[in-house]
Amino acid sequence: MERDSKLEKQKRTITEIRDSKKTGEKMVYMSVPDYTSAQWAELGGVDVAVVGDSLAMIAHGHPNTIPATMDMMVMHSQAVRRGAPNTFVLGCMPYQSYNTEERALINATRFMQDAGSDAVKPQGGKSQAHILKALVDAGIPTASHIGLTPHTVAMFGGFKIQGRTAEAAMIILEDALAIQDAGCFMLEFEAVPGKIAALISQQLDIPTIGIGAGIGTDGQILLGYDLLGVFTDFRPKFTKRYAKLTEIAVGGIQQYVSDVKNGTFPDNNHTYGVDEAEFERFTTMVDKRKQI
Repeated sequence: MERDSKLEKQKRTITEIRDSKKTGEKMVYMSVPDYTSAQWAELGGVDVAVVGDSLAMIAHGHPNTIPATMDMMVMHSQAVRRGAPNTFVLGCMPYQSYNTEERALINATRFMQDAGSDAVKPQGGKSQAHILKALVDAGIPTASHIGLTPHTVAMFGGFKIQGRTAEAAMIILEDALAIQDAGCFMLEFEAVPGKIAALISQQLDIPTIGIGAGIGTDGQILLGYDLLGVFTDFRPKFTKRYAKLTEIAVGGIQQYVSDVKNGTFPDNNHTYGVDEAEFERFTTMVDKRKQI
C-alpha cells in the first residue's frame, strides 16, 4: 500500500481535539490493533487512532481485555505508530497499569517514549482523579473513560448499560466533572443512554466521544475490526457494519484452496520463467549427475 506524499494529512493536535468542543467539529476515533489497520485509518481520514486493550480479544483471542499487558500494548502501539505516522495515536492503559501514581507515570511514559503515542487513556472518574491529575501534572496528555469501563466489568456483573437511573447518571456526571477538573483533554462514554451522555456532555468544557452513547457526544469511536466486519465473535448493538471483510476474506481463501486442490494455481502468470538454453543445460547436468 503506497502513500502519496502530496496527500499525506497533518496530524491532529491536542489543541485541535480540545477545541473541537467549541468549533463543533465531530472528531472521529477508531480503535486499531496493528500496522495494516492503522494504514487504513490514516488513509480513510480518521482523526485519532486508538490502540485499545480490546486488542487482547481481537488480536489475541482472549475473552475480555483483562489479559492485556503493557508489553503487549507497547508492541501494538509501535506498529500502529508506524502504520499511521500522520495520525494522532491514543494509547489505552491496560488493566492495573495505573493502580498507583508511580506505576501510572512509569507506564504512561512507556506509551509516550517507547511506543510513540501522542496521549494516554486510563479508565475511571472520581476514584481515579488523583491518578489522572498526576499524569497531567507530569506533562502527559491524558484522557479517560467512564460509563461501562471494561477493567471493572466484573463489578458491574457483565457488560451492562450504565446510567439508566437518575442516581446512576449523576454518578457518571460527577465522574465526568472530576476528569475535567484533573486536566484531561477528552473523555469517553461507553454504553450510556444517548440522552444521558448528551446532557452530561453539555455540562462539560472538554470534548466527549461516545461508543454506544448516542449522537449527542462531540465525537464517536468504534473498533475498526467491528465496523469493517473483521471481528465476528460477537456484535455489540452500537456497532454499525460498514464492510464485510471476513466474508470477503473467507471467500478468497476458499477459492485459493479450490485452485490448489484442482491444480489451477499457480498458473504461468504466477510462475517465474527461466531461459530455455539455461534450462536445457541444467537438464543435461542433472542427467550426468544421475550417471555418476
